[in-house]
Amino acid sequence: MKHILVTGCAGFIGSNFVPYFLEKYPDYTLINLDLLTYAGSMENLKEVEDEERHRFVKGDIGNRELLEYLFEEYDIRGVIHFAAESHVDNSIQNPGVFVETNVKGTFTLIDTAYRKWMHKPFVWREGYEGCRFHHISTDEVYGTLPQTGLFREDTPYAPNSPYSASKASSDMIVRSYVKTYGMNAVITNCSNNYGPKQHDEKLIPTIIRNALAQKPIPIYGDGQNIRDWLYVLDHCKGIDLVYHEGRSGEVYNIGGRNERSNLQIANRICEILDEKLPLEDGGSYRDFVEFVEDRAGHDRRYAIDAGKIERELGWRADENFDTGIVKTVEWYLRKYSNTLHFKAMKKYQ
Repeated sequence: MKHILVTGCAGFIGSNFVPYFLEKYPDYTLINLDLLTYAGSMENLKEVEDEERHRFVKGDIGNRELLEYLFEEYDIRGVIHFAAESHVDNSIQNPGVFVETNVKGTFTLIDTAYRKWMHKPFVWREGYEGCRFHHISTDEVYGTLPQTGLFREDTPYAPNSPYSASKASSDMIVRSYVKTYGMNAVITNCSNNYGPKQHDEKLIPTIIRNALAQKPIPIYGDGQNIRDWLYVLDHCKGIDLVYHEGRSGEVYNIGGRNERSNLQIANRICEILDEKLPLEDGGSYRDFVEFVEDRAGHDRRYAIDAGKIERELGWRADENFDTGIVKTVEWYLRKYSNTLHFKAMKKYQ
């Protein structure tokens, strides 16, 4: 049985990854380290609460003593590192937390792995030669795009928010451990994820929740900021492929080829809700869309060229945005029908 340390997997992407990974690999045990800050919840892990091959540990990736204990106790042979502070608005309000977790935390984690797996630079301890460190990052490290063009793995870094700057810094730390110490590490940079279990603060859950409450749906600026949207399970499958088959030291961009503006996202979700839960007055949920003051330093457009992972590893997204967003809205309708008492939900219960 191989023990892999996964971090931050009580959060959105990680909690989708854990059940997928455990089902696919019956010879793996996952040690899940998560601090359970506001963005993580044990509710996200209910699917695996009785799974013997999943062991949850509450703790901080910046706690070296705890990390050293886990590496020894479970003889950790791989790391898949999801844990991060990720909300841009929060990084603008409190950037120091992002530096502590995303930069210092990533350093402590990879340095602990290095000292467990290797004698010295480029010299592995016997039996640990195949151990791999997989760092999960974001397309926001590349900055912003004009109306044309795509982010590639060789696009220069130009982060514009404290969040993206902290992720860019963590990417560079991982890269340095490959170049300086010879560690077997890979990095994936993904586009905007959506799907089940996403935190309520994010765009898509906010649109759904406010629409159901018949409250204003806040859209920054003119609503024309564009993102490339990736269904979370497709991202998990890409992580799986890169962890197992990606070339050591390489970066792989994972994107959905689904560019949409924020306003398009809001309008499409409202259309789905209009169909599934018509308002009693016959109006549209789109009437609740409200433009608000733009976010400071708001990047205009992100879009990923996923050609490298497609060519080298055969990855393809199974969901396009039209199929994925319907699944996502339906998941949130089920969630909110059980936990919230929106007027419109009476028809759905």
